[in-house]
Amino acid sequence: MSDVAVRPDPQSQIAGLVFAMILLDPDGIIEETNPAAEDLLGSSASRLLGNRFLDKVEITDPRVFERFADGEARLTARGLPIGVPGGSRQVNLTLSPVAGHEGWRVVTLSDIGQTDMDEAPEDAMLAAPAVLAHEIKNPLAAIRGAGQLLVKKLPEADRPFARLIAGEVDRIARLIDRMQRLGSKNTDPLEEINLHEIIRSALTVIQSADDRGVTFEEEFDPSLPGVWASRDALQQVLINLLGNARDACHDVDGGGTVIVQTRFVSGLVMNALRPGRSVRLPIEVTIIDNGPGIDPALRDRVFEPFVTSKKGGQGLGLALVRKLVRDMEGRIAHERDDRAQQTRFRINLATAPKAAR
Repeated sequence: MSDVAVRPDPQSQIAGLVFAMILLDPDGIIEETNPAAEDLLGSSASRLLGNRFLDKVEITDPRVFERFADGEARLTARGLPIGVPGGSRQVNLTLSPVAGHEGWRVVTLSDIGQTDMDEAPEDAMLAAPAVLAHEIKNPLAAIRGAGQLLVKKLPEADRPFARLIAGEVDRIARLIDRMQRLGSKNTDPLEEINLHEIIRSALTVIQSADDRGVTFEEEFDPSLPGVWASRDALQQVLINLLGNARDACHDVDGGGTVIVQTRFVSGLVMNALRPGRSVRLPIEVTIIDNGPGIDPALRDRVFEPFVTSKKGGQGLGLALVRKLVRDMEGRIAHERDDRAQQTRFRINLATAPKAAR
């Protein structure tokens, strides 16, 4: 066998793309798809080919719809909401005519969640609070000590005020601990993890604390291989997301429901985490609740620090979740399906390498 590398043919190159690529004939009929398109649209190639693209993908934006009606139009749309069999998604979409082939067009779609692993602009912002936190904790300890001393010396009637000082100092200290963790560059070592074991452990924690009358449902693929993750980090991610889902739907008329789904995403998921490097992320965990969802004004910023719609919330929980998922070289995305009245948080992780099995 020759040592000279064989150059991939165009079809192999298209099959390896991270984003969905779909070829449309002059009538808007799907003629070719790549594996990423099958996954994003939630249908196999055999179910997609021969169908009108706009019958398989619901587009409500009239401007985009008009461009599809023009056989020679070019289009780039970012953050476009679409409807697919698996629910609603937000994607970046391009529409390009094929030179020399009148009416033929290529559509590309990329789930905006795939960009979650890029360096976020707030990362630099987190470094300063992490450094500042270390300097704040020392005087906080002194304030707490003074508060404890006052409790012993003040008359009983005045002691609640001193206890309030100690309580507020403890609350601020916990907030600082979370800020420090957000800004930390240290990551836990990764190992092969039984995903369903970790999910059930997180469910036990959430339900034993306060299930608020919410029903939890499991929709697991029992054939999944082990994931490549940090046990503690993954459990923390799941506890945060399950707790948020429980809180979001506990007041729903007819009863709140949280569904945890796992599946193997074939043919996708190549995420460029660093220049020149990509990681396949085929293990998917989705946490779904039937609550009212996050304030639409905040949905695009849900993973940013200090952004929250919770009364009394600190806005660090989902920022920490994203940080931990990124440390495991995974991705996380948030979706709202208004038709199904469901909020989804979707996590993709790598399988354990063969050497670890």
